[in-house]
Amino acid sequence: MRATESNQDYPFAVTNTAAALLDGSGTVVAWTRAAETLLERRSADVCGRPARDLLAEPGSWEAVLAQGAGHGDRAGWEGRASLRHGSGRALEIGFRVVPLTDGAHGDAARFLVLGAALELVARWRQDNAFTHELFLQGRVGLAVFDRDLRLLRTNSHLLPYTGVPADLYGRRLADFLWAEDARIIDDRLRDVVHTGIPLVGLNTTVRTLDDPRGGRIVTIQAFRLQEPDGHPMGVAAVFTDVTDHERSRGRLDLLYRATGALGGSLSVLRTVEDLVRVLAPAFGDCAAVDLAETVLTGGEPPADGQLTLPLIRMAVAGAESEALRTGTARFAAPLATTPDGPEGRECKGELITGLGDRAAGSGDDAAPAWATAVPGAHSAMTAPLCARGIRFGRLTLWRTGDAAPPEEDDLALLEEIAARAAVAVDNARRYTKERRTAVGLQRSLLPPATSEKPAVEAAGLYLPADADSGVGGDWFDVIPLSSARVALVVGDVAGHGLHATAMMGRLRSAVRAMADLELEPEELLAHVDDMVVQFASEAESDDPDDADPGIPLPGGPAGATCLYAVYDPVTRTCAMASAGHPPPAVVSPDGTVEYVELSPGPPLGVGGWPFEPVERELPPGSVLALYTDGLIERGEGDIEHGMRDLADRLLRSDVLGRPLRQARHDIMEGLPPGRLRDDVTLLLARTRVVEAPSIATWLLDADPAVVADARHLVLAQLTAWDLDELSFSTELIVSELVTNAIRYAGGPVRLRLIRADTLTCEVSDSSNTQPRMRRARNSEEGGRGLYIVAQLSHRWGSRYTMGGKTVWSEQTLPHA
Repeated sequence: MRATESNQDYPFAVTNTAAALLDGSGTVVAWTRAAETLLERRSADVCGRPARDLLAEPGSWEAVLAQGAGHGDRAGWEGRASLRHGSGRALEIGFRVVPLTDGAHGDAARFLVLGAALELVARWRQDNAFTHELFLQGRVGLAVFDRDLRLLRTNSHLLPYTGVPADLYGRRLADFLWAEDARIIDDRLRDVVHTGIPLVGLNTTVRTLDDPRGGRIVTIQAFRLQEPDGHPMGVAAVFTDVTDHERSRGRLDLLYRATGALGGSLSVLRTVEDLVRVLAPAFGDCAAVDLAETVLTGGEPPADGQLTLPLIRMAVAGAESEALRTGTARFAAPLATTPDGPEGRECKGELITGLGDRAAGSGDDAAPAWATAVPGAHSAMTAPLCARGIRFGRLTLWRTGDAAPPEEDDLALLEEIAARAAVAVDNARRYTKERRTAVGLQRSLLPPATSEKPAVEAAGLYLPADADSGVGGDWFDVIPLSSARVALVVGDVAGHGLHATAMMGRLRSAVRAMADLELEPEELLAHVDDMVVQFASEAESDDPDDADPGIPLPGGPAGATCLYAVYDPVTRTCAMASAGHPPPAVVSPDGTVEYVELSPGPPLGVGGWPFEPVERELPPGSVLALYTDGLIERGEGDIEHGMRDLADRLLRSDVLGRPLRQARHDIMEGLPPGRLRDDVTLLLARTRVVEAPSIATWLLDADPAVVADARHLVLAQLTAWDLDELSFSTELIVSELVTNAIRYAGGPVRLRLIRADTLTCEVSDSSNTQPRMRRARNSEEGGRGLYIVAQLSHRWGSRYTMGGKTVWSEQTLPHA
């Protein structure tokens, strides 16, 4: 017979083993075909010749026989020899001598010699030794299954867990493992038997029927076993217990994910919520974080060690989270402190098992209240949140059902997570305190949210950015001007934080100061731009050596945008200019929304660029919407999409038919505070008009004689308006202002009275010289006119116009 590919690795298989039959004198009696193939020497050439003639060196015959010395005639023996191949070369073989006894006398009359190439014999011996030692070792489990996945052979380490029978021969895995666990393994082993594809690195949990809550994690490697003819005979599997390794890796992974969750936000609430979602159910069936109430508002918890801190349950997660959302908890013992800091044991965790028995106990055996908060929990562990020597909360986990009770390593991991969580929460608390300060400062710098002016009904709304972005520098303002006019301002300082808020306050003050000078919008922005450039140069020239070492130097202002608009209810026009700010939206009384086409100049702080004014007439009842870019740039698309969305919001909120203080909230719907990337500011203004009957205008000649006529005209108009109470003061004001205009300016003089929320008296002339009030000496006859005007007026001032200047005075109406 010829050797086949399927049995070439079996050195003593019948079809692959060279065999010779020798008589007692060492003569070859018979020669197999396998021997012919091995040596390429025919049976006819070998039989009848001494076996020594087959050796490559016939003189080594005695040495070959010496290998069997001491085995006796009845014992077989093994050896090695160098035979002469038919090609003339030497062939090293390994052989086995088997004595054949005579059935009658029991003497060895003949010898059967089995031989194979020495390399093949050595490999067979290695395989045999490997298999033998593999079943003897005790570090991994080894099992051989038949084609029906019944256990045929195992070593002593196969699943040495509680509930595994001592004798496993002929058993299936489902006889002693959980059906689910056994099914997972059987399915994969069956695939190996059918396909022949080895199974590499299957990690699965193995739980026995006697100990279902324990279980171990094993890695399974498996390969198919085949008969010499190639048919599968079963499967061999190696079970490696990797429970400790997997748990260690799982703990490291959990610590990594928990650390990532803690660094995801600067909000106290979101920080602890993200943490418990990571811990439950990965580390425990239920998780909760309790914090001192003062932490939520950024306050410092007491650290004197004399008080027990009332805790509020801030975040829960897990199967029994609803049961954890109610009630409050307290520390069982006060925080003990020493002059050098808190005692180490005060920041250690606590592990409690067997809650099912201890919950029903009393006295010393009773479980603490925090441990029994979850119904059905059999174990719990908690770790305090300590930072800078102050304990201000705790992190607690519960395990229920079939979950394994926690171990000391689990408690150590919880303490590590709690330590990192304490730092994160404390940082969030400190940021919350700073943010509340910044938001408070921001809101204190803004005007009242709603205002009623003769020119407009205004309502503003400010939403700070989320806790991660920080408070920005948005602001809005409604500034009353002379002659019933009003200035509407919206601005946005680049950046976030206290520096941006402080910069916003400086800019708002600057805009208000410039507004008092009655400058045109483009001139006002040019002056404010110069101021921002000056602020930047001052910040760059700060000497770090003169700064407080505990306070970092802020960077210079990165710039700001601003929109300044002036609405005149008499002329019904609105003049505006923009410094890099988005255009305002106008909602007309007919229900259409459009954006004012203006050419925005560069942001404030660039310097050297002019700003272009735009003037537009607004019908009475129009709504002007000024806003910051946070309202149209929210990461939902481009700016044009945001502007279209704002237009839709303005119409849906019915700004034309509802009070603006109500409509502003509907416009902001869907923009919750605390979730914005940038501050959002909105200012709505519904335009009003001063009707013609409330306006009186006269053009006077530059003749001192007309002063008396001006007084009579004004007195008559006041009588028509039923404002005789203001006749005396108004007569003096008009007399002084008209006299000064005729005396120092010449040319025609325009006198105008405006009745709105105040009585405004205007005198306009062609001179660009601003009037200046001074205190006259006792010997002087003149110089007291403006002083008298100032004493009789609620406020007074002057402004430049296209044709000269206008001096105005306002008096409070009697009914006001």
